[in-house]
Amino acid sequence: MSVLSITFHCVKNSLEEWEKYVDETLILMTENLMDVDKYILSEIHSDFIEEGKNYNLLLVFDDEEKRKDFIDSELLNISERIEKQFGQDVMIFNTFLNPKKSTI
Repeated sequence: MSVLSITFHCVKNSLEEWEKYVDETLILMTENLMDVDKYILSEIHSDFIEEGKNYNLLLVFDDEEKRKDFIDSELLNISERIEKQFGQDVMIFNTFLNPKKSTI
């Protein structure tokens, strides 16, 4: 199992448009990903973030090779689409999670 955590940070001024994008586009794109076994899309609550809002997409792959293939192709496409529509208003942060032990 190999996991990728993608955090999206959206500034306050674009939150309404971003939330609509998440509901209408990002969820559909995620549902159609071929190599993703499971995913969790979350709205992140934090007392420390006042300038905007964070969302997280946690993707689970069978192995590191499928995760790498996703990063090289699908993630690039998703990032380009978001950048084209939102510019600097939505920042994307990737975190590679390599489970040492899991009950999933």
